[in-house]
Amino acid sequence: MLEFALDGPEQDAPGRRVVTGGWTDLGAEAGRIRLEVFVEEQKVPLEEELDARDAQCLHAIAYDADGRAMGTGRLLPDGHIGRMAVRKPWRGQGVGSLLLTALMDAARRRGDAEVVLDAQLQARPFYARHGFVEEGETFMDAGIPHRVMRLRF
Repeated sequence: MLEFALDGPEQDAPGRRVVTGGWTDLGAEAGRIRLEVFVEEQKVPLEEELDARDAQCLHAIAYDADGRAMGTGRLLPDGHIGRMAVRKPWRGQGVGSLLLTALMDAARRRGDAEVVLDAQLQARPFYARHGFVEEGETFMDAGIPHRVMRLRF
């Protein structure tokens, strides 16, 4: 596992950190966050949320200064970023940016030329602020409209 102290312009509270690692180490916490956000809040069917690809991914969890998990995301071997989820108490506080930046940095470090994600329509402005560009048509995933977005390094 890797741990990053956050000290850039994205950090608005001291002591926040992002930990990255495999499903074996981070799966229990990442799974709890995803169940809370996707299954409970957004009504995504459980069987669509957790999948066999989790074991192949690099996972990231953002923690506050008190060690509480604020959000999660994952990076697939093909450069796809997904399962970005921030718990309600920490939304609008830069947690998504911290997670996305950590996953993008991990992709760059391993030599990926780009990262791609399937953004829920309401999240497109967030990803666009990080340099992602929309492509293709809107499509449905788990009953929620999405658009593919890509960032080339």
